[in-house]
Formats: sequence, structure tokens, C-alpha cells
Amino acid sequence: MTLKDGVDGQEYIIKKINADDEELISFLFSLGCYSGEKITLISRRNSGYVVSIKDARYNIDKQLADAIEV
Repeated sequence: MTLKDGVDGQEYIIKKINADDEELISFLFSLGCYSGEKITLISRRNSGYVVSIKDARYNIDKQLADAIEV
């Protein structure tokens, strides 16, 4: 299941990042988004998703949410 299919307010453990783009993987890693890390889907917005990673909140787009397997 990807984060895009997640439930608002639910905490997940990231299983892996599904992306061919090395820049995208590096960007997610810089946010603290990597295998084994906890991520919380706070809410969905028209432009994307609000997530919490390591006590920080980020707004990510649908492409990023689809790359994060939980």
C-alpha cells in the first residue's frame, strides 16, 4: 500500500521508496523519509498531502505520496 491510499490521522512505518528518480529519493531522504521511519498522514488537500516525519510537518504532492510504500 502507498501513502496515497492511507487513512488520515494514521501513523505508518515506511517499508520502501518506490521511485526510479534518484533526485526524488534524495529529496525524500533529506526530509527523513526512508525505510523503517515512522510517517503520519495528517490530512489530504487538493494539492497533495500533509504528513508528519520526525516531528516536522510537510506538504507533499501526489507523486511523492505514491512513491512512499507503507
